[in-house]
Amino acid sequence: MEAARRWLERIRALPRPARFRIMNVCGGHERAITMAGLRRLLPPGIELIPGPGCPVCVCPEEDVHRAIRLALDEAVVLVTFGDMLRVPANVPRREPRTLEAARAAGADVRPVASPCEAARIAREAAPRPVVFFAAGFETTMAPVAAMLAEGAPRNLYLLLAGRLTWPAVAMLLESGRPGFDALVAPGHVSTVMGPEEWRFVPERHGIPAAVAGFTPESLLAAFWSVLRQNAEGRPFLDNRYAEVARTGGNPSARRLLAEVMEVTDAPWRSIGTIPRSGLRLRGRWRAHDARARFPAPADGARRRAGEMPPGCDCAQVVLGRIYPDQCRLYGRACTPRRPVGPCMVSEEGACRIWWAGGVRAGRAAAPQETGP
Repeated sequence: MEAARRWLERIRALPRPARFRIMNVCGGHERAITMAGLRRLLPPGIELIPGPGCPVCVCPEEDVHRAIRLALDEAVVLVTFGDMLRVPANVPRREPRTLEAARAAGADVRPVASPCEAARIAREAAPRPVVFFAAGFETTMAPVAAMLAEGAPRNLYLLLAGRLTWPAVAMLLESGRPGFDALVAPGHVSTVMGPEEWRFVPERHGIPAAVAGFTPESLLAAFWSVLRQNAEGRPFLDNRYAEVARTGGNPSARRLLAEVMEVTDAPWRSIGTIPRSGLRLRGRWRAHDARARFPAPADGARRRAGEMPPGCDCAQVVLGRIYPDQCRLYGRACTPRRPVGPCMVSEEGACRIWWAGGVRAGRAAAPQETGP
C-alpha cells in the first residue's frame, strides 16, 4: 500500500486539466479499479471510464440465440464458459431466453472452465456431437487454438465468437468522438499479442497510452504516466506491466492463433460490424465449425434479433458513452439476480462489477454529449 500511496502523491503533484478521461479496456482492470476504490482516491476531474473489455457483453445476440436453438433442437451436448449460461437472447417470454433456461427445458448444456474440458467431454460423449460455444478475446482464443492444434476429437464443433480488442478502440478513435483523453491498454491481451499492438493510439491519434497490470500500484503508475504524457504534450506507449507483457507477446500463442484462425469482419452486440475484429477457423480446422455442421434456421420473424433487450443500454456502457449506473435499467429492472443485459451477467461486465463494488442506485442517464 505504501507504493500505491506514493503513486497517488505523484499524480496529485502533476498539472492537470479540469477534466481528464482515462478509458480502461480490460474487464479485469475495471474490477481491480472498483474493488480497490481507486475512483474515490484520485483527484477531482480524473474520470476512469470502463470500455469494451467484456467478451460476454459484446458476443452477438444471434450467436446466443443459435446456441440456445442448437441445444434444444439438435442431439448435441452444448458446452460453454459459465458466464454464457445466463446471457439473454431476444425471444418471446414463452421460449427459453438463456442457455440456463434451455437446460431447465431438457437440453444437455454444461459449463466448462477450459477448452481442454470441452475436448474431454467430447471424447466421453463420442460419437454424439459436442458443440463448444466459445466466446472470448485473444487470451481465451489462444487456448482454444492450442486445443484444436493438439488434436481435437472429430465430434467436437466450435460455435466461435472470438473477438480482437484493439479494433474496437480503433473504431472509437476513428469515430470523431472517442469520449476519452487517454487509454490504459489491457495487460493480459498485451501479454499474448505484445504491448506494441497499442502503439497506434499515440502514434496515429496523439492520445497517451499505457499498458497496466492488475494491482493498484500498476494501475496508478499507468494513470500517472498518461497524465504526465498529457502534461508534457508528448504522447507515447508506456509499458507499466513490463515484467509480464513483453515485446512480441507470447510467440507460441500468436503462432497457434495464426495457424488455426484467421481474422475477419465481425458483429459486436448492438454496436455493429467492426472490420477485422473477429476470428474464424481456417483450413483443415473448418471441419470443426459448428456453423457449417449445423446451418442456422431462418430468423426472419424474430423481433429485435441482434439487439439488446428493450431499455438496456449495455452497448453504450461498453462504448464508454455512459457509466453503468446511467443505464435506464441499472438497479431497477436489471440486477445480478435478474439480469436483463449481458453487462450485468459477466464477471467482466462493468455493470456487474459496479454492483459488486456497492453501487446500487441508478442515476438518470446523461445525454451522450455530456456523459463520459
